[in-house]
Amino acid sequence: MPLAGIRVVDLTSAVVGPYCTQVLADYGADVIKLEEKSGDVIRWISGRSRTPGMSGKFMHMNRNKRSISLDLKQPAGREALLKLVDTADVFLHNMRNAAVGRLGLDAGTLMARRPGLLYCGIVGFGSDGRYAGRPAYDSILQGGTGLASLLSGADGQPRYVPYVVIDRTAGLMVTHALLAALFARERDGRGRVIEVPMFESYAGLLLGEHLYGHSFEPPTDRLGDRRLLDANARPVRTRDGYACITTNTDAQVRKLFTALGRPDLAADVRFATSLSRIEHIAEFFAVRAELLAQRDTDEVVELLLKHDIPCMPCHTLESLLADPHLGDVGLVQPAQHPTQGEIRQIRPAIRMTGFEPSVRLPAPHIGEHTVAVLAELGYTAERIAELYGSAAAYTAPDAPSYQ
Repeated sequence: MPLAGIRVVDLTSAVVGPYCTQVLADYGADVIKLEEKSGDVIRWISGRSRTPGMSGKFMHMNRNKRSISLDLKQPAGREALLKLVDTADVFLHNMRNAAVGRLGLDAGTLMARRPGLLYCGIVGFGSDGRYAGRPAYDSILQGGTGLASLLSGADGQPRYVPYVVIDRTAGLMVTHALLAALFARERDGRGRVIEVPMFESYAGLLLGEHLYGHSFEPPTDRLGDRRLLDANARPVRTRDGYACITTNTDAQVRKLFTALGRPDLAADVRFATSLSRIEHIAEFFAVRAELLAQRDTDEVVELLLKHDIPCMPCHTLESLLADPHLGDVGLVQPAQHPTQGEIRQIRPAIRMTGFEPSVRLPAPHIGEHTVAVLAELGYTAERIAELYGSAAAYTAPDAPSYQ
């Protein structure tokens, strides 16, 4: 496995950090997830489960990881974590820096013990800005970056994307920062301190999309890509549903008009070139909608694909699960979880020569691997019993007993 032998100590919760470490675990890293006795919050706020704390969203983001539970406010619990850090390549947290400092888990402290450590903090706002230290969640940042306002409907009211898009996107940014740092360490052997601020990271992506004419001084055009912001930049209604169509090039637009029986429109000066379509994007979308309204979705998709025009039906969650291509590649597979019984498991989609990511470990219960990890660190059975007796270590009572 590409990351075999890399150990990640993961003090993150919710989505942004666990999504990052899910990717690292899929590539073979030994991800040890540290949880309080109460467990990762996503265990509890993501719907019903068959046993407490094993929600579907938690299971999908925490496969291939081991869970330990320590009370870091107790000296014995903190000392166990420090022993674990002594064996780690990566230490990752998404707490505010002040909270990490109070626990004595700041970068200076840990890297003095482990000089080659990659110490990564995921924060809401960069530490050198005036918002540093503020709490942040995905919804807060969807509003703060302007994303929610971009989704204003006809009533002008902003709304959130029904998907934790900033958490997930930032999680991927953390992943590629850590992979780059691991590669650099292979060259020079040095540890590094990494900070990934979610607000700036996503604001940069959004501005890269919509700074548009204000990229120049003085501006050459308004803010915002009008192709994306037009009210009709959305799935196109068909007779029995919706279809998703994209025609970015002049050649694709000509093919679209030909496929729909109106090749004459390709010569219309409003639609003939990319720049003219931008100026008349609302009219272009209106014509497209009119041409598709009397056709069924399957007919539209088949017709446009014959002309090599990017097109798909607009799925619902229910129809997505039944998508035949996803069935072909086996993205969602039946599996047996040790305590949850039969589940739907989402397999990693990436392929790589000589390596195919797989689900090696099911998502763990709180502290399921505490005993095993402590034993790996050299703790005797008697010392482990003392940690459990003082509540410095914990395993949920419904966790499998095979650790």
